[in-house]
Amino acid sequence: MARQGGRRAAESRVDRMATQFVQKLVDSGIDGVGRLEPARAVAEAARSRSRTPEEAVDAVVRAHTRLVAASGFVTGLGGIVTMPVALPANVAGFYVVATRMVAAIADLRGYDLSREEVRSAVLLALVGADADDVLKKAGLTAAGGLRGIALRRLPGPALMMVNKAIGFRLVSQVGKRGLARLGRGVPLAGGVIGAGLDAWLLRKIAKAARSEFPARPAPA
Repeated sequence: MARQGGRRAAESRVDRMATQFVQKLVDSGIDGVGRLEPARAVAEAARSRSRTPEEAVDAVVRAHTRLVAASGFVTGLGGIVTMPVALPANVAGFYVVATRMVAAIADLRGYDLSREEVRSAVLLALVGADADDVLKKAGLTAAGGLRGIALRRLPGPALMMVNKAIGFRLVSQVGKRGLARLGRGVPLAGGVIGAGLDAWLLRKIAKAARSEFPARPAPA
């Protein structure tokens, strides 16, 4: 009985951490907090400096790649996403920046960031190839990819299940990425490895976001 009680307590902590992590990503990465502007403001600034929406998307990706490569800045964001069970600050900061980048791309492609379905689709882009599995566990089909999710009208409980499943998947990825960062034990080489890994992972997420959020026609 004691063992079962301990297991349930551990599962409860992970459940709470996953839920809060996702909410912080929405609050910080999409709506903006502290030094981070809202994703919509980032998209508008890029749009105003670019000749086409695709140039604006390129600018957003470049800017956020530079952010994650500047590990000191990303690590400083860790306080934004303080968790009951502490996550590595640099990894948590990475996901905040990645969320804002994907949300800005979605905005530039014509998706309404105020809609909960779009917000969930933005978060799904962070889990990459695991998105289909996350949707299946929430009882949803992956028809139409992330665009299909963004354009559907989904009930609140279904979106809550999707977001929680995303949180669990991201928390598990945090552990894997933490192992990949062991090279940072060597001061100079570790910093170069960490910056290169973050930039590579962010570009991978950006590629998925470009594919999954095709441009929507402007409203008549």
